[in-house]
Amino acid sequence: MSTFISEPGTRLGGRYRLEDRVTASSGWAAWKAIDETLARPVAVLIFARGFPRISDTVTAARAASRLTDARLAQVFDVEEDWDHAYVVMEWVAGDSLEDLLADGPLDPGQGAEIIAQSAEALAVAHAAGVAHLCLTPGSLRWTAGGGVKIVGLGIDAALAGITADDPALADTLSLGNLLYAALTAHWPGGEWPSLPPAPEVDGHPCSPRQVRAGVPAGIDDVACRVLYQRPSGGSPTVTTPAMLATALNRVIPAPAAPPPVNRHGGYTAPAGPATGPGYPPYQRWGGPPRRARDHVGGGSRPGAARFAAVIVAVLVIAALAGGAWLLSQHSTGTPGATKPTHRASPSSTPSRVLAPASAAAFGPGGGDNPAQAPLAIDGKPSTDWYTDSYQTSPYFGNLYTGTGLIVDMGKRVSVSSVTVTFGTMAGAHARVEVGNSAAGDGPAGFTTLARTADAAGPYTFTGKHPVTGRYVLIWFTKLAPQAGASGHYQADVFNVVVKGTS
Repeated sequence: MSTFISEPGTRLGGRYRLEDRVTASSGWAAWKAIDETLARPVAVLIFARGFPRISDTVTAARAASRLTDARLAQVFDVEEDWDHAYVVMEWVAGDSLEDLLADGPLDPGQGAEIIAQSAEALAVAHAAGVAHLCLTPGSLRWTAGGGVKIVGLGIDAALAGITADDPALADTLSLGNLLYAALTAHWPGGEWPSLPPAPEVDGHPCSPRQVRAGVPAGIDDVACRVLYQRPSGGSPTVTTPAMLATALNRVIPAPAAPPPVNRHGGYTAPAGPATGPGYPPYQRWGGPPRRARDHVGGGSRPGAARFAAVIVAVLVIAALAGGAWLLSQHSTGTPGATKPTHRASPSSTPSRVLAPASAAAFGPGGGDNPAQAPLAIDGKPSTDWYTDSYQTSPYFGNLYTGTGLIVDMGKRVSVSSVTVTFGTMAGAHARVEVGNSAAGDGPAGFTTLARTADAAGPYTFTGKHPVTGRYVLIWFTKLAPQAGASGHYQADVFNVVVKGTS
């Protein structure tokens, strides 16, 4: 098969200028491009000459282009020429569900919210005769505007040659798997590269509540009705996206304050679905907000008035408690203080800079560039440790899920903050872990101090409380684009400063 080779700068249709290849597989490639006519970024899917599923993919893209629901990534243009066929799609900015789960399960209400919105959107698509059939954690994005966007509708399945006798049931089962993943950060019924398999009993995945404490019974019940395909408590088996959306909207908890928004930004290319085109880079921000929702067909949620009454009562109690606190502060002569950006250690012993004993690469196969590791703690801003350069995907070329640098403090210490000077390219995801063993190839057994979704330049990781251990691990779960090397990804650490107490 001769490949349709394109380079950055290539123009398709006289208007779509290719910029960066996002991902590729045998027979197709997805690119970031600029629509020069409308001056906007787009995603372009191109094919190798002779790729056997061009016709199916083009047909799927044309079907998806007729849908106008804002929660479905739009298809803008389709070229059907056999030798130079391409599909132009919306450039989606937002976190994938897979990325949101990189640091653990979501708040149950937030996870249910994402899946409920996705189910609503797919219900609209199914009503128009279009199914996805290839839903993965990379298919769902939570946008900065506060909503879901589903990518690859019909297209991913066409690329992979996937069909289904019952498309509605197939998409519902996939949504059930995604709901389970959102609630537990485990993958049911098998393995997904970035998630551990769900624990099983008698050959069946444990329920979400058995895997993770705190999952509301109502959400757990809906997940089980989808996962096990059986009724429960008089409620029927969930077999369509519309049924799933309705069931979840009835049990999503009352609203809670959203997580803080990460103000850093920056576009990076995500790993695509195992069989889909990967699609465009996205911008990291905070987690999704939770809100009270109506049923799919309209009508108020049952119990809304009760929820409102509870919220009012909680607010009154909070106000009384706040007044009592202010009164006690006044009586002791302690003035109020504004909340700091990074919380200080509550320890009564002042934190100080702690001298590390050594640094080493840490990760699969012994880690990346071990000889460079000491340069991260030599105090020189011009020397650094860096990961290997990975191609195709910022998730380590889809080879494994993380790599890092481990700093040996020489003895157990209480760590209150760690300032890391990263490279200048934005987009890497990193977290600081503290533990007592340097064995293994991942942070199992470590405690997370803090994390960031945009590790660029100097960044201070400060936890709610100090964490005790001998080893400080800077662990990357996603890499930034490598400067001057399109399609390559890498992370740098120029300096590490650990503060705490011995």
